[in-house]
Amino acid sequence: MKQDYGISRRNFLKNVGIASMGTLLLSSPWLSAFSETTHTEKEKIKLGVIGPGSRGRHLMSFLNKNPRVEFTAICDIYQPSIDETLQMVPNAKVYTDYRKLLEDKDIAGVIIATPLNTHYQIAMDAFDAGKHVFCEKCLGYTIEECYNMYQRHKETGLVFFSGQQRLFDPRYIKAMEMVHAGTFGDINGIRAFWFRNGDWRRPVPSPELERHINWRLYKEYSKGLMTELACHQLQTGSWALREIPEKVMGHGAITFWKDGREVYDNVSCIYVFKNGVKMNFESVISNKFYGLEEQILGHLGTVEPEKGKYYFESVAPAPGILQMVNEIENKLFDALPFAGTSWAPETASANKGEFILGERPNYGDGTDLLLDAFAEAAITHKQPKNIAEEGYYASALCLLGHQAIEEERTVAFPDEYKINYLNHKR
Repeated sequence: MKQDYGISRRNFLKNVGIASMGTLLLSSPWLSAFSETTHTEKEKIKLGVIGPGSRGRHLMSFLNKNPRVEFTAICDIYQPSIDETLQMVPNAKVYTDYRKLLEDKDIAGVIIATPLNTHYQIAMDAFDAGKHVFCEKCLGYTIEECYNMYQRHKETGLVFFSGQQRLFDPRYIKAMEMVHAGTFGDINGIRAFWFRNGDWRRPVPSPELERHINWRLYKEYSKGLMTELACHQLQTGSWALREIPEKVMGHGAITFWKDGREVYDNVSCIYVFKNGVKMNFESVISNKFYGLEEQILGHLGTVEPEKGKYYFESVAPAPGILQMVNEIENKLFDALPFAGTSWAPETASANKGEFILGERPNYGDGTDLLLDAFAEAAITHKQPKNIAEEGYYASALCLLGHQAIEEERTVAFPDEYKINYLNHKR
């Protein structure tokens, strides 16, 4: 059953805890996509999906509930994916050549969820065919491709979204509003990590389909953890600091999954902003204990948007014996310049923090609202402010990190690929 789009939007604003759209737009101007929903209630958009594999169908599952969206065509070269997708949209036309889908004049926009190395040509052809584009991250296989895609979007005036769902996640939106209001003081560091424990492989029914199905594991099609995972988290840095880092250094290796894959299973990068603030990204897929998170570190407090929590540096004094032990240690070590308290009450384990939205998160990650915003923007032919720019730089930064890893050197952001956004001016 199709959802009530108006109710969905009202619940979103309620979750964020802000009654005024004007206040919300200060930290997240791309939310302007929702500003005209009451004027377009009866309008619909016809979309095509290029690459309805597991990710493509996941995206479709949200838009299939939107009463303003109709999927009229799908394109894939893998029959099992086609068969599963037709269970969702039984009346959709089926293509095996995306160019034929793009010739359909009734289709106003496309969702691209194909392997990374194919994004660029499909997106450029879609723009040339007059289609609005939602492209999964990373946008392109190289920074040049991402740049050209962004420029084609600007030239055509067509709507351009990428799969950066954190931009529409209530936890992140509220967290960034607090960051920008100075709630946590000066931001002096960002730590981002994504840990999993699995080989990232999918079952292959026949050996000749190995690279077709497990494309993420091979350099010809993918750049591994940096393009598949880092793209989400690096965008958090530019959002929080309202600045693009100037350079990056990093290292990668295959340390555990030595199974014939070509991409790293262990990566680490340091991104440096012009004022010296650093953003670290790390990903290991042989240990999942710490999961994923971005930790935004201010001199007054810390925010962890994925957990939906924040922590102030100053916490209430520890009770009873713990406080007494701490006071004794303070006196004991006070005259020793090399020592400090070995048991301080303001340790991470003692600071339980507060929920960003007042309660434990019990909703999605923003994917549904990201896709609804794309549909709304495509209906109104209005590109929401900053969303293409945030998506472009998120892709560019993960590719820059991959370059630093491959070349084993510090890499500066190339001037020729800077756009007129934040601290980069053209």
